[in-house]
Amino acid sequence: MSRRAVAVRIEGIVQGVGFRPFVYGLATRLGLAGLVGNDERGVFIEVEGGSAPVEEFLAALTGDPPPLAVIERITTGPAPVTGRRTFAIAPSSAGGDRHALVSPDVATCDACLRDLTDPADRRCGYAFTNCTGCGPRFTIVRDVPYDRANTTMAGFRMCADCAGEYHDPGDRRFHAQPVCCPACGPSLRFHGPGGSGAAGDPLEPAVRLLREGGVLAVKGLGGYHLAALAADEPAVAALRSRKHREDKPFAVMAGDVAAARRLCVVDPAEERLLTGPARPVVLLRRLPDASVAPSVAPSVAPGNRWLGVLLPYTPLHHLLLRALGQPIVLTSGNVSDEPIAYRDEDALERLGGIADAFLTHDRPIHIRTDDSVVRVFRGRDLPIRRSRGYVPHPLPLARAARRPVLACGAELKHTFCLAKDDRAFVSHHIGDLENYETLRSFTEGVDHFRRLFDITPEVVAHDLHPDYLSTKWALDQDADLVGVQHHHAHIASCLADNGVAGPVAGVAFDGLGYGSDGTLWGGEFLVADLAGFERAGHLAPVPMPGGATAIRQPWRMAAAYLDLAYDGDVPEDLDVVRRNAGQWAAVVALARRGVNAPLTSSMGRLFDAVAAVAGVRDAITYEGQAAVEFEQLADPAVDDAYPCGLVSAGTRFAVPGVELVRAVAGDLRAGVPREVVAARFHNAVARVVADGCILVRKACGLSTVALSGGVFQNLLLLGRAVTLLEERGFTVLTHHRVPPNDGGVSLGQAAVAAAMAANSPIKGVRRELSQARHTWFGGMSETGT
Repeated sequence: MSRRAVAVRIEGIVQGVGFRPFVYGLATRLGLAGLVGNDERGVFIEVEGGSAPVEEFLAALTGDPPPLAVIERITTGPAPVTGRRTFAIAPSSAGGDRHALVSPDVATCDACLRDLTDPADRRCGYAFTNCTGCGPRFTIVRDVPYDRANTTMAGFRMCADCAGEYHDPGDRRFHAQPVCCPACGPSLRFHGPGGSGAAGDPLEPAVRLLREGGVLAVKGLGGYHLAALAADEPAVAALRSRKHREDKPFAVMAGDVAAARRLCVVDPAEERLLTGPARPVVLLRRLPDASVAPSVAPSVAPGNRWLGVLLPYTPLHHLLLRALGQPIVLTSGNVSDEPIAYRDEDALERLGGIADAFLTHDRPIHIRTDDSVVRVFRGRDLPIRRSRGYVPHPLPLARAARRPVLACGAELKHTFCLAKDDRAFVSHHIGDLENYETLRSFTEGVDHFRRLFDITPEVVAHDLHPDYLSTKWALDQDADLVGVQHHHAHIASCLADNGVAGPVAGVAFDGLGYGSDGTLWGGEFLVADLAGFERAGHLAPVPMPGGATAIRQPWRMAAAYLDLAYDGDVPEDLDVVRRNAGQWAAVVALARRGVNAPLTSSMGRLFDAVAAVAGVRDAITYEGQAAVEFEQLADPAVDDAYPCGLVSAGTRFAVPGVELVRAVAGDLRAGVPREVVAARFHNAVARVVADGCILVRKACGLSTVALSGGVFQNLLLLGRAVTLLEERGFTVLTHHRVPPNDGGVSLGQAAVAAAMAANSPIKGVRRELSQARHTWFGGMSETGT
């Protein structure tokens, strides 16, 4: 029988996921000879044998790979026949351009969970059990190729038993780089009252402390968490006070899906997320009877109809939850506005005033990574924060980056993005880039990604806002600079998320972003593709009295809007006027003079204004709080809406937000329930979205709409807008891989920078837009306004 030899190159997430053992087992079963190994590009294979077995081998590579493998590209070519008789795993090689991908961290698999509870298994009760199908990946990797020497496990020398498993092709821990056991691996430690330095199981004092109402710092995969019993109101309130987190909801870790169902409604798509390998925090609708045991203390998520729930994703979490037998609050180990603590000494210093004790270990974390947060919209993922479990999985670019790009992101919910060829690597969640600690986390992350993926940026993309720390840092870099308008980046992010290049009618609604005219935008209708955009319409601008203070105090936006809505004669019987009577006149005067009152077209600020008028909240303690609570107030059974006719604003159309504020105030004065008022407002904004997109379609012929910006995290608004658009014949693009909020802006910036060198269809669309503007308002009947 004639022999055939083939060289195979596999790229994608194929290191650290059991791919070499899979190849070894497949080749051995088919009686083939050769070798398989890791290098800086991925996995290389040389295989030889009979023609039929070789063909079967090549087909099986893509037909039945390991569950965690993500194959992006396979290339094959002829190789010389060597006469080999055995198949082997070759030592890893390094050098040359790096293209290998690193796997995200993966939740503990079922096989390791069985080991964890089997009294006959030597890893029974061991908090660091893992195999090729699960365990730490991204957070422990220092360099590629992904081998033990390039991880933070390098300092733990395998014992004979673990080494035997590691080298046994028939074992599921064959070449599992973090493999370890109690005899040779990391160890758990408890530091705190009644247990520091004591012999015995460190879990026992940790469990006792939680049951007695204490706050426990727990070292996880990507950093430290702070934990308390979810049912213990004094403990949760103490955690909230010490962490300086007044109202923002905490996440709850439940032991399993059954425990989650005792707290919340869990549909099949949400269960898939809860139990999947990424194990994010999933936002679930709370049960009305969730006050029955096991209860959730009021301070966990004050006044919120949704609860962030996650399931255990490390052996330590499983052991802790099983010992407790009830859910715990599990929140990032930081003081508000700081990055999560991940180095041991830093954690002890920064969290010492919050936690009563520490449950820690000696496996170093190389890169901090917060938990991801996801909700479900129409059966698909809608990320709110993309981090652990998803990063650093690359996203494809519709237009390849001819030159390597670093996109520096925005300020809030900050991420950065590195792009090379047709891949974009969006970073883990950094936080709000407003201080030195988060800036350092950003720069350290950039250095790590550059080294890990061998990307030296030649182009640096940045936001236009001159005061963002990310922009200031970008301007100091030795590279070609590309300024990307904030809302264009939002729409480009949605396009990249969906693998398309445009052009589209883009609707970008958010808190605010620096406009290309130097004003603050945030309620934008754009005609856009990846390389350019044109502003087609926007929310009519109003002043922000006090500037950033108006963000923290939404009643100021209510004052500005009401003053315009009633031509200065605001009804004094409105509750928002009475509640803020002492400062009302001064704030209105500030808005009228335009002193420290910049104009903004922000939809987020309109939501703030209406929420304050409706008595939801005059001041906030976290970003978007008023709008979040206003959404939850709305009665979903109400389907009528306030009228809001689009008007001409020079060369664009405008949305007169004052009409909506006046309608809200009128209903409230007439005694209409707030739940109805909130619903009518949401429905009105959804209709505004549809009406604006119809105008763009009339002008440009575009029937695809991209929705982006933090306002579209509002599921009530998003659902009703998508329904109206689809009923009117539009194809609607929404986010499903990166967040619609500023956490996705860096991907949009990278996509724009990558596409700018190519010819852009937007140029022709701009001409059509310019020519059609004079006809927009002659045929308003199509909009239904």
